[in-house]
Amino acid sequence: MSSNPNNYAYPDARGHFGPYGGRFVAETLMQPLHALEEAYLSLRDDPDFRAELDRDLKLYVGRPSPLYPAERLTKRWGGAEIHLKREDLNHTGAHKINNTVGQALLAKHLGKTRIIAETGAGQHGVASATIAARLGLKCVVYMGAEDVERQSPNVYRMKLLGAEVVPVSSGTRTLKDAMNEALRDWVTNVDDTFYVIGTVAGPHPYPMLVRDFNAVVGRELRGQCQEAFGALPDALVACVGGGSNAIGMFHPFIPDSSVRMIGVEAGGYGIATGQHAAPLSAGHPGVLHGNRTYIMADENGQISGTHSVSAGLDYPGVGPEHAWLKDTGRVEYVSVNDDDAIAAFHELTRVEGIIPALETAHALAWAKRMAPEMGAGKRLVVNLSGRGDKDLYTVAKREGLKLD
Repeated sequence: MSSNPNNYAYPDARGHFGPYGGRFVAETLMQPLHALEEAYLSLRDDPDFRAELDRDLKLYVGRPSPLYPAERLTKRWGGAEIHLKREDLNHTGAHKINNTVGQALLAKHLGKTRIIAETGAGQHGVASATIAARLGLKCVVYMGAEDVERQSPNVYRMKLLGAEVVPVSSGTRTLKDAMNEALRDWVTNVDDTFYVIGTVAGPHPYPMLVRDFNAVVGRELRGQCQEAFGALPDALVACVGGGSNAIGMFHPFIPDSSVRMIGVEAGGYGIATGQHAAPLSAGHPGVLHGNRTYIMADENGQISGTHSVSAGLDYPGVGPEHAWLKDTGRVEYVSVNDDDAIAAFHELTRVEGIIPALETAHALAWAKRMAPEMGAGKRLVVNLSGRGDKDLYTVAKREGLKLD
């Protein structure tokens, strides 16, 4: 277990991060979750498992991902040096593959022949379908019907890889509802099926194991910063939906009080409108998808609708570790609206020749505000969590263009 500067171990034996986390699931899922926890705890420090995972991360995913000095962006914005952790250069185009490789190896060790996944922007679905193809596993991906429409390139990629993509038309037709359906599937098919959760949410042990698999990002970054400029960065910025890319970057730096960390949620049309996906900025504690965390819900506890131009951030909850990091003050959580994210999407594309995912563009928009305030001589690292190929149709449609 790890400890933060406030001297708490997280998660504890029950999967709690302070008052958050835990297991709030149907009785039929308790045994599979206990079995998964037992398997993960026995394998995570096993030399053979680590060697297999490290080999896949290097030879299949393409790690380590570079730390890129964005010199033209730094000059344009003024103030702190901007560096980009290039998770967009991973195989499949995002950080999601780090986690799916790890979970698929767990599935293999548990003797499962079928994996299921939920996806919003499609990157986790693509990563799950990719590793399933490599290991010869059946793969079913649940995706909100609205997201199927706005992420059609990734839907086609999943199908090319042999996955079955199931559109979910209930509720808001987005990520929340896709996760609901995946959980229903798992309850029914626990004997042969492994649920590859795509973020640091869900019941224990998922927030822990997804974080651990994605923490390769932060571990690499520590060494790369020392090599590049002989010190730790002054600030880290990452977007937060469920929160896997952010916690993967933040986690190895939690004990370093000199490193400021900022998580950027989706402000949608603006927090005041209620049309956003920012539970840490404007929500309250509650239970969603098997864990206690910050959620968006009405006074009766019914989950509220969300909105974000980015499908991957369009979620009414967040990982429980983020909830605890908010309460302890170790990480700052802010929001960026759709318009500012779109502007940052265009700016990085035109200034550095890198097309970011719309999720990542939220983090970039906040970094643009921060850099001048930090001043010259400071170093700010943005987690470039994914590439923007998947979002071209969304951006074009928003701007009245037709790509067909």
